[in-house]
Amino acid sequence: MSTRGTVTFTNPVHARNFPDPFVLEVDGRWYGYATQGELGTLPILRSDDLVTWDVVGDGMPRLAPWSVAGRHWAPEIAAFGTDRYVAYYTATERVTRNQCIGIAVAASPEGPFEDTAEVPFIGQHDEGGSIDASPFTDVDGTRYLLWKNDGNHIGVESWVYLQQLSPDGLELVGEPQRLITHDQAWEGNLVEGPFLWIHDGRYVLFYSANDYASADYGVGYVVADELLGPYTKPTDVPLMRSTDDAAGPGHGMVVETSGRTWYVHHAWPPDAVGAKAPGRTMWLTELRWTDGAPVLDGPRVRVGTASAQA
Repeated sequence: MSTRGTVTFTNPVHARNFPDPFVLEVDGRWYGYATQGELGTLPILRSDDLVTWDVVGDGMPRLAPWSVAGRHWAPEIAAFGTDRYVAYYTATERVTRNQCIGIAVAASPEGPFEDTAEVPFIGQHDEGGSIDASPFTDVDGTRYLLWKNDGNHIGVESWVYLQQLSPDGLELVGEPQRLITHDQAWEGNLVEGPFLWIHDGRYVLFYSANDYASADYGVGYVVADELLGPYTKPTDVPLMRSTDDAAGPGHGMVVETSGRTWYVHHAWPPDAVGAKAPGRTMWLTELRWTDGAPVLDGPRVRVGTASAQA
């Protein structure tokens, strides 16, 4: 990445409802994806700088045979070459009405993404369902998928799972491994929204916890020396929590551009937590590292400088 200058910008960078945001860079352009909303089942935005976004539209106009309309959540996209993009997303399963994970494929990052399967990719019906899938590529190129069983849906523990993917990203390999669960007071009865990052040779797993529709929602992290753990929680307080500028920040992901690192996430207006309008908007919070530990400087409305151009 190279910078054509720096800019001061104002959060949110997309001021309309755009929950559970995920961004992907393709050929110097950023694409943003989010939970179902006013833009459709799989909303897509496009940007040249992560700050100013244009609407692409609905990236998945046709539903999968296994799913029903409504409650399509948290799509994250992985590129396999230059002409195949796989979206790992959550939807309501037609028979059980549990939330499950599906996979949809497109030839372009703008879609249309299509899932022709008759059954979900991951279900875990005896654990409440499965949500919040997040693809990860290890240093050796091996692909993995993280997700959360929807345990709080039925009053059991929720866990973040990890399982290897096939090279084409369309099948699971081996057995799922449990990584972390909710065992701290601030986390409430769930952990969710996992995103795995490598920093200085260690695995740093960012996650969100507590009730997404409350000001108690926040971001935590765990670290491990090996991919499968054990993962430890260095602190018993959130890495990022509500501020005067925004409430309930969370369900984000990490990007690097022009030598700086950002956590892309959603947050509520501080005086409208849980309100339908404008909903959870998209924010950028700078991610810094102090003695190997992540520090999230936010959420703040006014941000000093950001890398503007890819």
